[in-house]
Amino acid sequence: MTNRYDLLVIGGGSGGLAHAQRAAEYGANAAVIEYGPLGGTCVNVGCVPKKVMWYAAQHAHQFHHAPDYGFDVEVKGHDWNALKVRRDAYIERLNGIYKNNLDKRGVTYIAGAASFVDAHTVSVEGKEYEADRIVIATGGRPMVPKIPGAELGITSDGFFELEERPQRVLIAGSGYVSVELAGVFNALGSDVQLVVRKDGVLRSFDSMLSTQLMEAMDKNGIELDTKVIPASVEQTDDGLVMRAEDGRVFGPVDCVIWAIGRSPNTESLAAANAGVRQDKYGFIPTDELQQTNVENIYALGDVTGRAALTPVAIAAGRRLADRLYGGMEGRHLEYDLIPTVIFSHPTIGTIGLTEDEARAEYGDDVKVYSSGFIGMYYALGSDKQRSVMKLITAGADERVVGCHVIGEGADEMMQGFAVAMRMGATKKDFDDTVAIHPTSAEELVTMR
Repeated sequence: MTNRYDLLVIGGGSGGLAHAQRAAEYGANAAVIEYGPLGGTCVNVGCVPKKVMWYAAQHAHQFHHAPDYGFDVEVKGHDWNALKVRRDAYIERLNGIYKNNLDKRGVTYIAGAASFVDAHTVSVEGKEYEADRIVIATGGRPMVPKIPGAELGITSDGFFELEERPQRVLIAGSGYVSVELAGVFNALGSDVQLVVRKDGVLRSFDSMLSTQLMEAMDKNGIELDTKVIPASVEQTDDGLVMRAEDGRVFGPVDCVIWAIGRSPNTESLAAANAGVRQDKYGFIPTDELQQTNVENIYALGDVTGRAALTPVAIAAGRRLADRLYGGMEGRHLEYDLIPTVIFSHPTIGTIGLTEDEARAEYGDDVKVYSSGFIGMYYALGSDKQRSVMKLITAGADERVVGCHVIGEGADEMMQGFAVAMRMGATKKDFDDTVAIHPTSAEELVTMR
């Protein structure tokens, strides 16, 4: 027996759920197919539990500074397992909320892994489902290097399974995940060593952010080793040891974490049965309207290989539904000027072009403003953390094309400035905005 729908969404993560629910609000008969817990990476092994762990680390930093404000605080330790139990219970509640939201909107939930039969049909657990349109939103998973002993390490998924905090941690990787996990472990008392393949962390971001974060990590006691290409991992009596291609040895440690990138969840999809094109890594390319090379099949989120951020997947999913079912012709997500935050210690907020990108695009029409200072939070103590901000402008009107912040509060201040940049704000618009004092954010409207 075949079940037929207007829309089948393969993947119950943030993007897939957002698309299915918006489409259902417009009257589409929609179903979501998901083999794991609802919410995808973000809710289960990504943004949400990561932010819980960041909050725990932030508490540790605040306890450290409490005496500066007259508090006599004695911290007797941290119960990692107790935190995990509370965090996991919170995630389980969110899974239930997602299921209830589907029910409220009349979206059918199909549990299982989907594979294409043809361009309009998928099979789930031996049962076939047909639809006029199919959206692929299967997300991605952490990569593990193909080296001897790699299975002795864990990924970010495994990080959330840890019952106890390992004392000695080695993290391989230079992106979001590596620096965020390094900050959490370090703040909660682990000895952290970070190894990167090239010469630093966050290489795709503005160089100012990378430089300042590496200085902060060094100050906080995180050891950073560069130009390390892992060759093998082995178990010794003293712990895990990683060997690099150049002969260097790292460890022994209690835990090795791979944070070297992500692969698309497309192996079991049998996309070729529907004629859907994939690139050499398995990602599914789309045009600006999220359409694959097959007319009735679309893809969004991490599986497309671009801007792998939860809010991007959600925005793309909703706009696609607006266009296909809401009558908004041409409605689509513009993939430029996407703000993002890295929950490192200190936090980073960034949007727009890096300085190098701006100079490559605009040449001599670029003007850069920057400010570095010690935030007021640290004024009363001896352990101070520097904040640094950069505005990048282009053209005679000095339109702001890049905004980069590292320091206390960067995560919360970036959203509003992102709105201003989307509206085409110039440096004069920033200058003409009255500052909110005393804050760190005011530096962005008082730079000279």
